[in-house]
Amino acid sequence: MTLTKAPRAAEQIWTPRLWGVLAVLCAVLFLDALDVSMVGVALPSIGADLSLSTTSLQWIVNGYVLGYGGLLLLGGRTADLLGRRRIFLVALGVFAVASLVGGLVDDGNLLIATRFIKGLAAAFTAPTALSILTTNFHEGPARNRALSVFSVFGASGYSSGLILGGLLTSAGWRWTFLIPVPVAIAALAAGLALIPRDPPAAEGGHDLVGAATLVGGMLLAVYTVVSAPARGWMDPVTLALAGAAVALLAAFVAIERRVAHPLIRLGILRSGSIVRANLSMVALFGSYLSFQFMMTLYLQDVLHWSPLRMALALLPAGLLVAFGSPFVGKLITRYGTAPLIVGSMLSMSLGYAWFLLTAGSAPHYAVTTLPTMLLLGGGFAFGFSAIMAQATQGIADAEQGLASGLVQTSGQVGAALVLAAVTAVIATNSPAGRHDFTQFHPGINLVTGVAVVGLLLSLVPLVSRRTAGAHRG
Repeated sequence: MTLTKAPRAAEQIWTPRLWGVLAVLCAVLFLDALDVSMVGVALPSIGADLSLSTTSLQWIVNGYVLGYGGLLLLGGRTADLLGRRRIFLVALGVFAVASLVGGLVDDGNLLIATRFIKGLAAAFTAPTALSILTTNFHEGPARNRALSVFSVFGASGYSSGLILGGLLTSAGWRWTFLIPVPVAIAALAAGLALIPRDPPAAEGGHDLVGAATLVGGMLLAVYTVVSAPARGWMDPVTLALAGAAVALLAAFVAIERRVAHPLIRLGILRSGSIVRANLSMVALFGSYLSFQFMMTLYLQDVLHWSPLRMALALLPAGLLVAFGSPFVGKLITRYGTAPLIVGSMLSMSLGYAWFLLTAGSAPHYAVTTLPTMLLLGGGFAFGFSAIMAQATQGIADAEQGLASGLVQTSGQVGAALVLAAVTAVIATNSPAGRHDFTQFHPGINLVTGVAVVGLLLSLVPLVSRRTAGAHRG
């Protein structure tokens, strides 16, 4: 792994333009989080209007997530090669156009297609935004502070999206797709004025074949898991699809080993801290997105809550992230990333476990849902910034796009696969004829397991340090 020695972070002066760059990057993260949470609130209304089943609805989520996660690495690599500013602004324009089209279509398949295109655009804006941040703010306290501010806007976007989604869905779900358009246009104009130009890399290339095999393998894997309950897990078609998915992903690894300019320089995965950061992001995003999906369907479809009431029920988690994230940068500087990631995964695991133990067939909000949302919000507040910081520590500027794209890919792909698995286990194992929360118990079992595995993995460096200390003693 290539290391670079940055100037002392304390020497960096935050000029008005530097603050302006951070504001643009935060606005785009705000937009991404706003879009995801608003559409999540609108899912039951979309399903009713366009006659979409639960399986089809998950593709509105996973279409975006897979487009996003599938090309994040290519997005980060492209930004490193062609210039971060250029890629960031072009992709943001595509995102705005796809948002507009998504608000106008009347067909479920077309809607899913626009979500996939938005995900593709976000695959270029997200890692580029993070790499612009990490190359403009020196590693250490300055970068930790910037990442904390960055995370606050993500949490604020998520929280705002819940409320706006509830209000807008009451007026019509299409507004949840149209509102991001002016936000994206405003961010595009500000980015043109404020983001400094950066020269493209002197040499390098694109790994388009690697990108195609990665996206194809992930799409097939998710489709196989989602469609297996109806077709049968041992059905020849299911087995053939699974085999094709494995073959494509294996081909991706083989290509990365041989291609001159790989999508992933596999040597970066020799760092245990980077591998753990990526696995922690899988657990964080995968478990929480799936939990939100189940709660959205339960509160609106089973309890018949209004979109706004449902949004307010889930809001405490987003608020806790918004108010807690500003302090995480200082904690990272003082204690390092590993203890914070452990605390994050412990809080997430306790939240799901509490919900599982107390929910029964009809979860009580004050006893079950509210404590769970507070624990999940606390976990996300500590985890997101710490994982991002750990995933990009010690990486040279030339590979910041790769490192940031890799960790975000892990989160998005993990979310897609866990959500697909949750949808499948609910369809396969839910008690027949039950129209209460019992039908979602298999899914809660799965997300709890995912979070616990994430917790166990995050404990590895702390246990290793104590073992090494004991041997030295």
